[in-house]
Amino acid sequence: MSFEAAVHAKAIQLNHASLDMCATAGSGHPTTALSLGHIVTVLLYHSMRWLPEHPQYPTSDRLVLSEGHAVPLIYAALADLGTVVGSGASSRPLTQDDLQTLREAESVLDGHPSPMEGVTFFDAATGSLGQGLSVACGLGIAAKNDGLDRRIYCIIGDGESREGQIHEALDFMADHKLTNVLPIFNCNGYGQADAVSRQQSPETMVKKLEAFGFMVVDVDGHNPEAIQKAIEQFVDNQQSDQPFALVARTVKGWGVASMQGGGWHGKPTTKDALDQAHSELNATGVGLTSALAGDDLRIYPPVEHANQQTTSKDPISFKEALNLYGMQKVLASGKLATRKAYGLALQAIGHANSDVYALDCDVSNSTFAENFAKDDALANRFVECKIAEQNMFSVAVGLSAGGKVPFCSTFGKFVTRGYDQIEMAMNSGANIKIVGSHCGVSLAADGPSQMALPDVAWFRSLSAVKDHRGNPGCYVLQPADAYAAYALTVAMAEYQGVCYMRTTRPEVEFIYSQDTIFNLGGFETLTEGRDLLIVSAGYMLHECNKALDSLDKAGIDATLVDLYSLPFESDSLLDIANQNGGNILTVEDNYGGGIGSAVADAVTDSGDAFTIQQMYVRKIPKSARSEQAILKLCGLHHTDITRTAAEMVGVVAV
Repeated sequence: MSFEAAVHAKAIQLNHASLDMCATAGSGHPTTALSLGHIVTVLLYHSMRWLPEHPQYPTSDRLVLSEGHAVPLIYAALADLGTVVGSGASSRPLTQDDLQTLREAESVLDGHPSPMEGVTFFDAATGSLGQGLSVACGLGIAAKNDGLDRRIYCIIGDGESREGQIHEALDFMADHKLTNVLPIFNCNGYGQADAVSRQQSPETMVKKLEAFGFMVVDVDGHNPEAIQKAIEQFVDNQQSDQPFALVARTVKGWGVASMQGGGWHGKPTTKDALDQAHSELNATGVGLTSALAGDDLRIYPPVEHANQQTTSKDPISFKEALNLYGMQKVLASGKLATRKAYGLALQAIGHANSDVYALDCDVSNSTFAENFAKDDALANRFVECKIAEQNMFSVAVGLSAGGKVPFCSTFGKFVTRGYDQIEMAMNSGANIKIVGSHCGVSLAADGPSQMALPDVAWFRSLSAVKDHRGNPGCYVLQPADAYAAYALTVAMAEYQGVCYMRTTRPEVEFIYSQDTIFNLGGFETLTEGRDLLIVSAGYMLHECNKALDSLDKAGIDATLVDLYSLPFESDSLLDIANQNGGNILTVEDNYGGGIGSAVADAVTDSGDAFTIQQMYVRKIPKSARSEQAILKLCGLHHTDITRTAAEMVGVVAV
């Protein structure tokens, strides 16, 4: 059988399986799968160098299915090839019988790609459209820096290509000369509700990609030889600096006329309609495959894996880092902004662990990730993402899949643009670290457009769920001083999973020493009292410290706890509250739903009697010329804390 006929035959076989899978599941996207039959066949059965028995082999070419709803087609191919799913003792080849379990609760075959559910062929959870190309870029950066001859293919829908993140990723590819990544745009002409815009037509897509600086090949996505030749051009182009893209003209519902056109997105066929679809697909194959025999498809293995030399050791201490990097005067001054301590720690762990990467979005001189970028020994592991936060977080997912430990930094306010990408990173099991600087109202003069205010509530919601490893979906960290920021950065690097740390701009006094141990999930008791428990974190801990003096003068003996981590050990915290008459005051410089809400939930779960009051930012702030001025405006000044605390215990504060 010729290569062309073999691809047609295999694509039709996989398309039949896709129809049956979706029909049995009662949901899915068979028409999108049908549009990709030939492209996926050429990739998985010919062009990609990979091992079905070891889909995560370190040098294997990778396929990122950004158009995640087309996954039944990939599952059909993986089962046909006996690709191993699961991990460890539970790993086994995927079978044809498994295909009939698509979307079942106990099945490894999720409705969209999800490596943590068992199909480790995939590197990331996709299906929230627009993110896959960025993931592919992260894989490309990791392979390039490791010197691996690894190619990353990414299939993108034409409707999906309207997402701004796709354009961020294309810019990123051009900036970083990622010629080992091939975006394949599946131009089948239809989105969910209707035909795509003319702006997503193949003709316009070619012009856009050329304007981005890409070499572009425009092919019939159902012509096996044209697809193969385009991929060969991509391979030949890898030695150049110009990125390459493939625009494939396809038919949604190819081979099944009754399922073509609008109105078929996400709709499987059943009963008589399914029989008709199979008949039409068989009829389409007549003349393409029927007169030929044999099989001209072959999967080529990847190059033999050579162990990458990873260096890993304990990073130097905070004081050692200050001395090493010429900051000896900081200790004498007794203060340092937490964002600066983060930059110092990032540089230190970069030297300690060669898998640590730093990513930033054009604000590294504010986040202090520039410490990493300007260090000659680390600079090749600094990834400048420019002003494209969504792309940065998804690139980090790809880097994580490539075995790296990526730290992503930007203003905390701009982190909010990537909430979807961060949630998908958690779903992917990605080992990414996010650091938002300039958090809370202490930013003052720049006003609310630059302040991170709802961030704690959102990340706290992720901290309340368990990830696939049984750990919190995300740790939320708020260091109050430089010692804490340094130690928590080190702790994040050692932890496998998602972490978010808030840092602030103002210089703050040292509270701790090098002897203090900070653990994810921990908290620190600064003072012990008997009348009232004050719980705070980050910048507001300093304001609460000021309030303690006034409370003491009023005869109120207060306990102050630094709840620097969410989640936390709730029983231990409530034991302290019980020792303080059950009175709890929480203080934070963000919108509600953060620390106060977490403590309130712990109180509710305990079933015991407590009195809790929350202080947080209750109105949209504005600019102010100093931290004290903005705190007064928001009712979070230390005098406000003193008054509220005194009222809780029935004392009039002076």
